[in-house]
Amino acid sequence: MVSVLRLPVTSVASSAVGSSNPGLRSASSRTVASPASFVPFRVPLGAPLPVSRSPSRSHRAADRQSVRSMATDAAATLPAKSGEILPGEPLPEGYEKMDPYSLIPARRCGVLVHPTSLPGPHGIGDFGPGAFKFLDWLESTGCTIWQVLPLVPPGRKSGEDGSPYAGQDANCGNTLLLSLDLLVQDGLLEPSDLPPTRPVQRVDYKQVIRDKDPAVAKAARALVRSKGKLKEDFDAFRQAPTISAWLEEAALFSAIDGEQGVEFWWLWPKELRDREPQAIAAAKERHREYIDEFAAQQFLFQRQWQALHRHANSKGIRIMGDMPIYVGGHSADVWANPEQFMLDPETRKPTLVSGVPPDAFSATGQLWGSPLYNWPAMAKDGYSWWAKRMRRAFDLYDEFRIDHFRGLAGYWSIPADSETAMNGTWTMGPRKAFFEAIQKAVDKPIDIVAEDLGVITVDVVDLRREIGAPGMAVLQFAFGSDAKNPHLPHNHEQNQVVYPGTHDNDTVVGWWEGIPEWEKNNVRVLLGLTPEQEKEIQWAIIRAAVSSVARTTVIALQDVMGLDNSARMNVPAVQAGQWGWRAGESGLFDSLDAEAARLRMLLVAFNRAAPLPGNWTAFWRFLQRREAALFAPPLSETPPAAPSVKTSDK
Repeated sequence: MVSVLRLPVTSVASSAVGSSNPGLRSASSRTVASPASFVPFRVPLGAPLPVSRSPSRSHRAADRQSVRSMATDAAATLPAKSGEILPGEPLPEGYEKMDPYSLIPARRCGVLVHPTSLPGPHGIGDFGPGAFKFLDWLESTGCTIWQVLPLVPPGRKSGEDGSPYAGQDANCGNTLLLSLDLLVQDGLLEPSDLPPTRPVQRVDYKQVIRDKDPAVAKAARALVRSKGKLKEDFDAFRQAPTISAWLEEAALFSAIDGEQGVEFWWLWPKELRDREPQAIAAAKERHREYIDEFAAQQFLFQRQWQALHRHANSKGIRIMGDMPIYVGGHSADVWANPEQFMLDPETRKPTLVSGVPPDAFSATGQLWGSPLYNWPAMAKDGYSWWAKRMRRAFDLYDEFRIDHFRGLAGYWSIPADSETAMNGTWTMGPRKAFFEAIQKAVDKPIDIVAEDLGVITVDVVDLRREIGAPGMAVLQFAFGSDAKNPHLPHNHEQNQVVYPGTHDNDTVVGWWEGIPEWEKNNVRVLLGLTPEQEKEIQWAIIRAAVSSVARTTVIALQDVMGLDNSARMNVPAVQAGQWGWRAGESGLFDSLDAEAARLRMLLVAFNRAAPLPGNWTAFWRFLQRREAALFAPPLSETPPAAPSVKTSDK
């Protein structure tokens, strides 16, 4: 399979590491190549890309294309007869009611918080009452999105302290998120089976595993041996084609993994490593009970998560998930599909692994270590493995972010025996053909967000725009260079998701406390901050995000709460001690009414939420008192006429 790629002849400057230019201080901000002449190259799928990096096109061009598209859509709403009308002839009745602005998608806002961070009695957030209370609070803010991190089980052999991006399976759910109290209500546990209640502090994953694993396993055994409606639902879940496509292999892999007790599956005995039919059949029989209980645990995860999902949807809230582009090497996904990955055909060890080149987080790059995909082999069978994964994602979420989206255009390929990520090669990805095949297989719109941060080249931008996926902008990356910085509000696009900061960033307060004075001055000038506003810097940055032209804004819960660096979720390239932040005890969201009201006022002011019915004047007075300092010129003392509230597509 051959794709045509247009790349510049001239080379560009290498990584920002060591640069004297303070504007290159963060590699997570979008780094683009310099403009150059273009010549066509024919690059086979999976082959190395030329050394030169291609430039990013102007965001203004995207806006012009958006306007052209909107005009085309508006023209399509005219009656068919209008195409036959000649200049000087009357236009059809109702012509003046053909409002082009009605075609613009509704603006919206969401909050980013992983379920592990929510209230929960056993050392970790769960799908119990604390999560439902969060959704009730989220509705009160006017937000219509809850963004979560991957819900997969975190790897337990990687030493990454519960990282949802180091998952041991692409499709299974993290059973540590199960609410044990709800399992008691289901009759699968007794109150005496529950571990001790622990005060909310950072998640200690080893302790949580010791506390919750035995109780979850006992509930699963009770379900397998039970009779009645719940058991019937479990049997139906297990037999569903979209579930059985991955569940049985995941259960068998977990069973053999526990039996063998070695670090990687390619160290298993050859007959199990290579999936010889007789050995696999014997393993299934040997581990029948374990496999049944594993499947039951996944059913309980599905049942509790979907109840929470339905509750969110009933309140007009969509759940935005997250899909890591790569899967762990020690996983059922790789073991059961070795031909789909870059593995040694004899030893089954990975030959090429994932990562990114040197950046501001690490002078030697980031070596992720996941085996790379064998894209030519995947293309031959229509990307069937990915189609199964996408179906599962749409079963769990309403929409989702693809992490490291740029890897679908071109990816950093590193020899598996490398000690750092420095010796990699940019290699051709599957591009648009991948999405065309997936959409055909899934038979529904692929509603994704493209995480397009890091080193971004023109092919990444083109791919995102070809499939209509919104990209990302992060305000913490906006103020460290010049006015062309794509993260600055005046450079945002309509089809984009804007964040004050993501799970990989510091909190806004922590960021503000850590940046140099010259960068703070950039913020002051570009946002027009006063000394008073700096005292609540998180609200100034939140306002900049929600006022953006971008259709979607997502705000980390830590920033709504105004927390400092101690609430940071993750530091990229640092393995241990991450992913542990907890929001607070069970009554937390009752104490955040003021923050909810303040956020809703901003969302209403910037057309991301409707005012509460009959409360427009009260809203305006509140906004005048609390937010007048953030507006220039000041708000009028006389509230304007209340807007008409229309129900729009979320």
